[in-house]
Amino acid sequence: MAQPEFTLGIEEEYLLVDPQSGALVEAPDGLMAACAADLQDQVSPEFLQCQIEIGTKPCANISEARDDLRRLRAGVAKHAAVYGLAPIAASCHPFADWKAQHHTNKQRYNELDRDLGGVVRRMLICGMHVHIGLSDDPMRADLMRQMSYFLPHLLALSTSSPFWNGRDSGLASYRISVFDNLPRTGLPPHFESWSDYERSVQILIDLGVIEDSSRIWWDLRPSSRFPTLETRIMDVQPRMEDTLTLAALNQCLMRMLWRLRVKNQRWRIYDRFLIGENRWRAQRYGTSEGLIDFGAAKIEPFSSLTDELIDLLGEDADALGCRPEIERAAVIVQHGNSSVRQRAVFKDAQKQGGDNTGQMRAVVQHLIEEFHSGL
Repeated sequence: MAQPEFTLGIEEEYLLVDPQSGALVEAPDGLMAACAADLQDQVSPEFLQCQIEIGTKPCANISEARDDLRRLRAGVAKHAAVYGLAPIAASCHPFADWKAQHHTNKQRYNELDRDLGGVVRRMLICGMHVHIGLSDDPMRADLMRQMSYFLPHLLALSTSSPFWNGRDSGLASYRISVFDNLPRTGLPPHFESWSDYERSVQILIDLGVIEDSSRIWWDLRPSSRFPTLETRIMDVQPRMEDTLTLAALNQCLMRMLWRLRVKNQRWRIYDRFLIGENRWRAQRYGTSEGLIDFGAAKIEPFSSLTDELIDLLGEDADALGCRPEIERAAVIVQHGNSSVRQRAVFKDAQKQGGDNTGQMRAVVQHLIEEFHSGL
């Protein structure tokens, strides 16, 4: 069986803020024009006018992805600064009110607003998507079923949205609770084959419910535009290096599952009900309370699960040239991912006194600094 290229592409969504007040700001037309002139089709508006989206080129390896992602992040930051703005990469703004935002006047977004109503108007959230190149459609269907097991692990590592509307939500990823209100979201169904997937999607297309499979927003899906599997469950990362760790884990997981397939083996497929329980634990606790190891029938600390995952993927990381990136997952767990760091900044600001607004502004300032680190 020919080895896939396992190319990777990264998409990220950013929020634009006033560096002084921390408040959200709608993107000026001149800013979007300047970004487009500089970064071409790798930058675009998002659903809300305060958002901007970037996407790397298809990259052969993590080093190439780092160079392209750094260029895109630096380009957005540079052009935003001209207008006195700064980008942040967090899945929820700490204190903004979604009711005060406006969606971008674009046909696709106007249709979403019309079709989904009040549900889509709450979508003041940002995510990151990782595409892994798999040109064989039957393989995409097979690996999608097996890869679903690891989606809660990726979510737990990535959580960056503990605050919503000026309050601690009690969740590590509030974004997931907002996004899950849309139709055709959550864990992907278990399709027996590629033709089974195509038949199911075609039913909705023939009925006029959706125009194509791009209106399906599962945590993991076959891309409608590229020969890839697209992982969508993750919160966006304030730090670029954390993004690259998550991208490398996706790439290595796909290669590991392909290796099993070559040996006529597979990762055990668990019921969506069970994986959904781990998904909830990741959404609620991030990395702090562990996930269920269904084989061992117990809840394992996330640090142990991360160490096991790094060992499992070692061969693939060496083959793909990304061992330092996947080993960094253990560092994220040890020192805390973004939801942990944001809460720590908020608590430190509380100790300094002042009101909730000032404490939330401190969190935004922290997010601005993390975005710019490493550029």
